Amino acid sequence: MSIVKRNNGSLLPAGTRTLFDDFFSRELFNWGNTNFSSTLTTVPSVNIKENDNHFEVEVAAPGMQKDDFRITLDSNLLTISSFKKNETEESKDNYTRREFSYQSFQRSFELAKDVVDEEHIEAKYENGVLKLIIPKTEKAKKQAPRLIEIK
Repeated sequence: MSIVKRNNGSLLPAGTRTLFDDFFSRELFNWGNTNFSSTLTTVPSVNIKENDNHFEVEVAAPGMQKDDFRITLDSNLLTISSFKKNETEESKDNYTRREFSYQSFQRSFELAKDVVDEEHIEAKYENGVLKLIIPKTEKAKKQAPRLIEIK
């Protein structure tokens, strides 16, 4: 299955609705603002791969735990978000130092209903990378060319 980019910035498997609109419309063509949101907070980099059977989404998020992530599917909108809070306190002699750190992000992708099998999406976090496997429906998987008999 080929993926084509339309004038409105959406990424489409040929002949279907938007698959990963956010990826092409914001991050790929906005070189000056890569990895930063509109509030100047860091947004993890995302790789999206496709093969004959599934799409693979990799989110670079080192230093996090799998419990820091929340992945939701609402209708055909897949949202990956995270919130992590760190607090440290150090007391020595006459002073006390206390530091707070908060990290959060949210990325959303619109999935085409007739292309992906929403019921069998899998996610795992390993070595600083959150990986989602989004299987294709049988209809969307690449079929062998059909030989047409000449009469």
